[in-house]
Parts: sequence; structure tokens; C-alpha cells
Amino acid sequence: MFKKKRQLEIALQDISPHKNPRVELEQYSTPSVIAADLLWNAMAIGDIEGLKLADLGCGTGIFTIGAALLGANEVVGVDTDSEAVSIAETESSKRNLENTRFVVSEITDFTEEVDTVIQNPPFGAQKSNKTAADVIFLDKALEISPVVYSFHMKKTLDFLLKFVAERNATVSHKFEYKFPIPKIYDFHTRESVEVEVVVLRIEKNI
Repeated sequence: MFKKKRQLEIALQDISPHKNPRVELEQYSTPSVIAADLLWNAMAIGDIEGLKLADLGCGTGIFTIGAALLGANEVVGVDTDSEAVSIAETESSKRNLENTRFVVSEITDFTEEVDTVIQNPPFGAQKSNKTAADVIFLDKALEISPVVYSFHMKKTLDFLLKFVAERNATVSHKFEYKFPIPKIYDFHTRESVEVEVVVLRIEKNI
């Protein structure tokens, strides 16, 4: 077990990014400093150690692996991109983690119940006139878990608070980050931009 958050961050730094990021899936890797901070807070609250977790839209596995390293009983990483899942499996194997499992699946088809969901879903920026992708993820997360940590654009916070309340759930914590988006797609004109995001810790009301 790590004694300091910085140790976890270092352990997550060399997880491979997407080899061929797909714009329609908004595949941006979560920086290790952000992943480590959120996971450390989730551990302190008691939402990781000894529990079953799911990482929806796991990508190459940074939250799956991080939660496993922090003592989760089992972490299931779920993603529709088989190439990303293959990378995640390799990264988990490198660390000899026996408490991780990866599933190639559409998020809406995943039905396993877990104790905690930690997810950094696509925000839906590439899907105009459709239900925002992060809302689809959040709906699924609240279906399968009593506790959810979910990344969203900060500017959508008011909508999200209403959305959560309508589903008989409560936001107990908010974590804010500046999320760097590197120039990885052809339509990007700047080397990097920072996007203000908020991570909501949500509890379903009993």
C-alpha cells in the first residue's frame, strides 16, 4: 500500500496512452496527477479498499489499475475499444495485478453491480443533437452502483445537479481540475488547452 499520493502518481505515470485515439470516442488520457488525486481521495473516503469497482470507459486502464493498486478487491474496466482494452490488460499484467478484469462492451450493455464506479466518460462534444455521452455513462453508473465518481465539464454543473436529484441521488463531494487536452487530432489548432472539469461523488439515496 502506498503511504503517499505522490507514490501512486509515479506508479501511474508510465501507463501507455491510446495508440490510435478515436475522435468519436473523445479518447484523451487522464493525467496521472489527476487520476492519483481522485483515487487518493476516494480511498480516504472509504470507496476503494476491499470493494468491487467498475471503471466505465476505462481506456488504457489508469483508474482500473490505480484502484487495484490501492487495495480494491476487484476492479472491472469496461470499454468499447478493444485496442484500448488490450493495452490496459498489458499494463495490468506488467504490474502483476490479479484483482483487475477487463471487458470489451458498450457501456449500456454492462450490467454487473459494483460498490463504486469511477469514470472519466467522453463529454459528448463530438455528438451534436444527441444525448451527451457523459449523461449516458452517469445513468448507467447510477444503475449499477450506490457510489459514483464521474468527470464532467464544469460548465454543465447546474444541469448535472438536477439530473442527479431526479434520480434520487445526492452529490456529496466535488473535485475540480484543469484537464489538459493535448493536440492529438487533426482539427486541433493549439498544442494543448486546459478544460475546467468537475468530478462529482454521488451517493444514491436509500
